[in-house]
Amino acid sequence: MNLTLSIVLIIVALIVGAVVAGVLTYSKAYKKGIDAGIERRKQQAESVIGSAEKQAERIIKDAEKDADNKKKSALVEAKDEIHKLRTEADKEIKERRAELSRQERRMQQKEENLDKKNDNLEKKDDILNQKIKSADEKLKEAETIKKSQMDVLERISEFTREQAKEYIISKLEDDLVHEKAVKVAAYEQQIKDECHEKARSYISLAIAKVASDQVSEAAVSVVPLPNDEMKGRIIGREGRNIRTLETLTGVDLIIDDTPEAITLSCFDQIRREIARIALEKLIADGRIHPTRIEEMVDKARREVEYRIKQEGERAVIETNVHGINHELIKLIGRLKFRTSYRQNVLDHSIEVAKLCGVLASELGVNANMARRAGLLHDIGKALTSEIEGSHVQIGVDVCKKYNESPVVVHAVEAHHNDVEPKTVIACIVQAADAISAARPAARSENYESYIKRLQKLEEICTSYDGVEKCFAVQAGREVRIMVVPEVINDEKMVLVARQIAQQIESEMDYPGQIKVNLIRESRVTDYAK
Repeated sequence: MNLTLSIVLIIVALIVGAVVAGVLTYSKAYKKGIDAGIERRKQQAESVIGSAEKQAERIIKDAEKDADNKKKSALVEAKDEIHKLRTEADKEIKERRAELSRQERRMQQKEENLDKKNDNLEKKDDILNQKIKSADEKLKEAETIKKSQMDVLERISEFTREQAKEYIISKLEDDLVHEKAVKVAAYEQQIKDECHEKARSYISLAIAKVASDQVSEAAVSVVPLPNDEMKGRIIGREGRNIRTLETLTGVDLIIDDTPEAITLSCFDQIRREIARIALEKLIADGRIHPTRIEEMVDKARREVEYRIKQEGERAVIETNVHGINHELIKLIGRLKFRTSYRQNVLDHSIEVAKLCGVLASELGVNANMARRAGLLHDIGKALTSEIEGSHVQIGVDVCKKYNESPVVVHAVEAHHNDVEPKTVIACIVQAADAISAARPAARSENYESYIKRLQKLEEICTSYDGVEKCFAVQAGREVRIMVVPEVINDEKMVLVARQIAQQIESEMDYPGQIKVNLIRESRVTDYAK
């Protein structure tokens, strides 16, 4: 066992020795090879470096030569540029010096001219002073001559200066009256010649385009009944039904001997319409007692409010006016239940709006603004039963409240001449309002108002000196005045007619216009014997 182990150890030692010897041999050979390779690489690198250094030296020499050449060419170019700039600068300096010399010569010439002008002015001042002195002397001489002539005239005419002045002024007043009358007549004729045809064309065209029907309404409404027994049911036990209906609606029910009919009377057409609708619903329903009356009145009120809104929207659409506040639309609808001289105010406002649009288009004015002003010109009449004041002022306040244009507000304020119209649209609204109100059958008056207007008209005319008789004709649209020919001559007639017309305009309210017609007649009578 020990022998075997020894043998194995010897073999292992031999093997290890052989391996170590091989390794040492290989390492020596490998080291020699490495050294030889390094030497070869070193020689190759030295040869490459040497060639590179030679090439670099050659490149540097070439670069130096190019740089010298470029430097020389740049110096030549710089010298040429400097020479060129110097030449141009010398030329510009010469031109400026020449221009300065020319300007100096012109300044010298101007100074010489100014000196000459000053000398001439001084000579003229001397001449003018001499003339003024001479004129003063002549004026004094003329005053002396005038004074002596005035003394001579006073001795010849036996008038003092004051008396002569009064005489001349009195003659001048007579002449001025004549001249003024002639000029007034001439101006009126000129205005008529220039404007009459055009105005007739505009107005006739506007009227032709507007053909709305006018509704004449009374202050009462009549509700038909199926039979006379219904009157007792409407009155109710001890009158409780009729009292409830009158209290809720504010309308007076007149139950008289008229067969199968009840009359509703109220100044407010909206209340009267609510009462009429409620009464018709009660008659159709057949159940008439206080509770049912309250229900029907509420339904009728809502129905009338809806109808008011519809009427306002219809008016806005029909007149092509947009952008109006919804509260204003409700007020416009309320005009359906408002009349003026029995002319329905809503229909009148629609007609005025259409007339305003046509007139504004013909005159080249904003037609939309004119229609808007025409539609809203009587808006205050929708609130006259609720607010104190004239419908003009109420309308102005309402339009301002809902931010209407100042042009519209002014037109509303000026359409009855409460203020002087300052815009073309305000004048158009005035004209359209007069056209709508003055056409035949548009409005009607009661007998007492008609008589009072005629009496007032004749009273104004007869208050003037020289008026003999006065007659109101054509329903008060013309007044014929007979004057005394010895008191009022032909020239003075023009002035008197103008004064009467102005007084009528300032003191009376009337639709349309009134023609003032003065008549002067001279009669001479003789007898043949």
